[in-house]
Amino acid sequence: MSDAYVSPFAPADLPKLVPVAGVRFATGNTGLRYAGRDDLMVAELAEGTAVAGVFTRSKTRSAPVDWCRDALCGGKARVLVVNSGNANAFTGKLGVEAVETTAAAAAAQFGCKPSEVFIASTGTIGVPLDASKIAAKMPAAKKALSAKAWEKAARAIMTTDTFPKVASATAEIDGVPVTISGFAKGSGMIAPDMATTLSFVFTDANLPHEVLQALLKDGTDRSFNCITVDSDTSTSDTLLLFATRAADHKPVKKPTDKRLKAFKKALNALLIDLAQQIVKDGEGVSKFVAISVSGAAGAKAARKIGLAIANSPLVKTAIAGEDANWGRVVMAVGKSGEKADRDKLAISIGGIPVAAAGQVVPGYDETPVAAHFKGRVIDIAVDVGVGKGKATVWTCDLTHEYININADYRT
Repeated sequence: MSDAYVSPFAPADLPKLVPVAGVRFATGNTGLRYAGRDDLMVAELAEGTAVAGVFTRSKTRSAPVDWCRDALCGGKARVLVVNSGNANAFTGKLGVEAVETTAAAAAAQFGCKPSEVFIASTGTIGVPLDASKIAAKMPAAKKALSAKAWEKAARAIMTTDTFPKVASATAEIDGVPVTISGFAKGSGMIAPDMATTLSFVFTDANLPHEVLQALLKDGTDRSFNCITVDSDTSTSDTLLLFATRAADHKPVKKPTDKRLKAFKKALNALLIDLAQQIVKDGEGVSKFVAISVSGAAGAKAARKIGLAIANSPLVKTAIAGEDANWGRVVMAVGKSGEKADRDKLAISIGGIPVAAAGQVVPGYDETPVAAHFKGRVIDIAVDVGVGKGKATVWTCDLTHEYININADYRT
């Protein structure tokens, strides 16, 4: 990886995360892979914290993903342990034992059940993880806990990321202010399927597991499942939402409760924000691309068409090369497998009509489209002419720096 490379979308100053009542963090270095930087994050959650989660549907998912899926059945969480540099994926029985060792050590230190410990790992696949190095850090982590260590926590889970992805939002339930804050990591191997790389969101809202789970699934479909960097779904994708229930409003029992309208809007906006930040830190990124699809048979069809465009190496390299080759968009629509009317297909780029009624627009001038491709943010809109389904997906271009980063990742 080129040490000099930093995403052009990296913020000059990180947004300040608003602390959430009942959440404290500690970080440390385990020596599992990285030297001179924190690679371990531990979060302590107040007793009674509810949890929701969505995870990768990869058939080669990691041991931590299996652990979290099982632990989620209890609906409660007290500790979150995350390490970077080693994914603990495709590590067989040793991987399972590593997760069990980590959970037991955290449970003993924080006085909870192992099933209330949630675990995530990110990094190289296929390398056994020495969990004793994580377990040894638990006493120090407990002593170092701080309600203000949000940025340190976000940085500790990074791998090829060039900046932490962080976001905060506020809303009201029954007139009572509630806070939502979260962070994510992700840069490559990004094509989420039910979750994203690693993302953790916290709120003080008084919401039970069942309500959280419904809200998170809906929000994920509108955010993380609408992004792609390179079409590769991680073995470790994990998105967890914790509610400490510290806010002084009446409990909410159903996700359809109208009192959740503002909270749901704020949560969805925060999830989209984090998801877009991941794309903006895509490995080797030079451009951020929004692809809006309309006229599809349904919302899922629209998203699938959008992702077919977003994942096309030909489309992505054309954008990287600032080549307004809209024929590649036509190609990608056709290969998506979803219904599209060739003779009604319409495309615009940067708000400029390029194709309509299945052919190039009369008098098409490529000059303003080429100028749009020279910008940092690219907008592509496609109508496939068969229905009312619509969706927006987000991606980035594919540059030579992506090859440099991934060719050198293990060295």
